[in-house]
Amino acid sequence: MAENKKIKKRSPSSYNHRKIPGGHSERDTDRRLDWLKIKTGMEYDNSSRNDPEDLKGIIENHIGYMSMPMAVAGPMHLKGQYAEGEFLVPLCTVEGTLAISMSRGMYASTLSGGINIRYMKQELSRAPVFIFEFITETAEFTAWVEEHYNEIKSVAESTTRFGKLLRIDKYPIQNYVILDMVMNTGNAAGQNMVTLASKAACDFIREKTGRKFFLESGFNSDKKASSRTMIMGRGHGVIAETILKKSVIKRVLGIHLDEVETYQKLGPTITSMAGTTGCHLHISNALTAIYIATGQDTACVAENSIGHFQTEATDEGLVCRLTLPSLTVGTVGGGTRLLPQQQNLKLLGCDTGEYSSRKLAEIIAASSLALEISLMSALASGSFSDAHMKYGRN
Repeated sequence: MAENKKIKKRSPSSYNHRKIPGGHSERDTDRRLDWLKIKTGMEYDNSSRNDPEDLKGIIENHIGYMSMPMAVAGPMHLKGQYAEGEFLVPLCTVEGTLAISMSRGMYASTLSGGINIRYMKQELSRAPVFIFEFITETAEFTAWVEEHYNEIKSVAESTTRFGKLLRIDKYPIQNYVILDMVMNTGNAAGQNMVTLASKAACDFIREKTGRKFFLESGFNSDKKASSRTMIMGRGHGVIAETILKKSVIKRVLGIHLDEVETYQKLGPTITSMAGTTGCHLHISNALTAIYIATGQDTACVAENSIGHFQTEATDEGLVCRLTLPSLTVGTVGGGTRLLPQQQNLKLLGCDTGEYSSRKLAEIIAASSLALEISLMSALASGSFSDAHMKYGRN
């Protein structure tokens, strides 16, 4: 009988995480956890959760907890300014093929020497608008703001221990003046931080000038995709790049360079025709899965999932690049206070450190590039639907 058969056990060290995407038994999960412990030295706790008393500021009308499947993708080798070395990335998703697809892209990039990352900047803003009766008053107002910038900065920064006002960009339009208050928010994602700082600054300006304002004009594109965000960024701005070797392209991704070249020529033209902001395949898939796993505000995916994915054939192989100008993520506050999400930040080495949010942004950008590479390969080679039928259905 089946229950009397001996099962050949494999040691965790011999377990090949990448080669067993379909293992869904409890034993398979346990083997992955053992493998994760060997790779990271971390005993992963699947049962941790916060007491209701810990949830103030995170949720109202609390009635319980929603369990969600979680996977790990990787290993992935990064060469960034803040994230350097090997990483295993936690993902929460209900989309079959996502975890194995991201792992495939990570595997291909690691075999090719890893992913290089350039961190650009961290800027988050709130954009209040002041209203005037006549356009002649707007120039006088903007001059006053410039003249009293240091006072405004002091008032804004009095509301936070970590945030710094970098500048106030002024945009006169009709009889309005938009004041885009741009801040560095440290390790916090910073939406609440910039809101409180901007409110205090605008109250000060109204007190001194008598001018009325609305705290939100919509110009900063909070949780909305926009050309403004594509150009100027919001949150962390990161660029990731890897050069895939020709042998890896063929053996791991199953494609030829001419297939990639033909497919990639279509992207800029057809996405522009559709009116898409940026040119990429599915950045939102990577962001959402990592955001849930690490306690980010998933609504920010609406503004963060814009970017440019590009490939370029060279003598060495295939250069793949991804620019993400807007990653509104943090490692303190909000959902990062939840115990499972804290554990995942620890798994990434982003739970502590002066620049832990920048490190997290680099990891997210590299993971997104890996997923873009895998999907691009599936589409270019014609294996996209086959993979979904094999791994994306029960």
